Amino acid sequence: RTRALLAEMGDPHLAVPILHIAGTNGKGSSVATADALLRAKGLRVARYTSPHLVDFRERIVVAGVPIPEVEVIEFIDRWTPTIERLDASFFEATTAMAFLHFATERADVALVETGLGGRLDSTNVVRPRAAGVTSIGFDHMEYLGTTLHSIAREKAGIFKPGAPAVIGEPSAEVAAWLADDARKAGATSVRVVREEARVHDVVVDGGGTTFTLEAIGEHATIRTPLLGRHQATNFAFTLLLLDAAGEPYATSLSEAARSAASISLPGRFQRVGRWIFDVAHNPDGARTLGSTLSAVDGGARVAVLLCVLADKDWRAMIEALRPFASRFVLT
Repeated sequence: RTRALLAEMGDPHLAVPILHIAGTNGKGSSVATADALLRAKGLRVARYTSPHLVDFRERIVVAGVPIPEVEVIEFIDRWTPTIERLDASFFEATTAMAFLHFATERADVALVETGLGGRLDSTNVVRPRAAGVTSIGFDHMEYLGTTLHSIAREKAGIFKPGAPAVIGEPSAEVAAWLADDARKAGATSVRVVREEARVHDVVVDGGGTTFTLEAIGEHATIRTPLLGRHQATNFAFTLLLLDAAGEPYATSLSEAARSAASISLPGRFQRVGRWIFDVAHNPDGARTLGSTLSAVDGGARVAVLLCVLADKDWRAMIEALRPFASRFVLT
């Protein structure tokens, strides 16, 4: 359906170079990091992410500017009959809207995040310059399967013949599954972060994360505004993804270190006064949130207001956050 809808629009998804990113956790941080590094190189960068936090237009951004309201309305007016005739879903229509906007705005490159899984995701119509999977965890099991192996196979569905594959998964066994699937898909190269990059001396404080990174033949100290030990791995994944994509996207480690200060990502351990907002929505995300709380606040317990849909593994999320909570307020 997505291909049929895009064909009626003139295949705008083929008009802009794409970097395609899947993964259970880490997609948002990696897209935000890639956006900052590529914009620092002077490129006009598009981003397609989901879901939005406050405004639908956050999903579709070019050069830091969300799609204008009037353009959303014009798209709905123009394409609703076609969307209904093809029985396209909300996400499929939104994906087409994004590609059409990116083509119209003449973006130099688009960072495209999968919505769910990879193999059957609406975004998987692209022909990427490079495709990367950040990590594998338990989420959306009703669609992706109940084992890590089945979930990994679905995520690996974004790997394409003729394009490099990059794997950020820290587990050697799961990374090997992904690498095997990438080779079977005909990827031109398979880059595994745990084999190519070394992270040392990670320090998390209230203002961000500092770490030493050895990658792509360089060695540098990086400071990212994003909080958490996992952000060091996310940064390394992003660097290798851009390197795999080649010029004009590849960024030296020294360039990346200078550009990192401009990374911004609301909703990821975001402090607003005495509140911390975080969009963790699965057990792995909750464990990561807990470890960041421990690193930043010295183990002080916090009141946890937990808002989570019933289709998520909310029991395991509560267990993951229990050591850090003075009390829970459940909605």
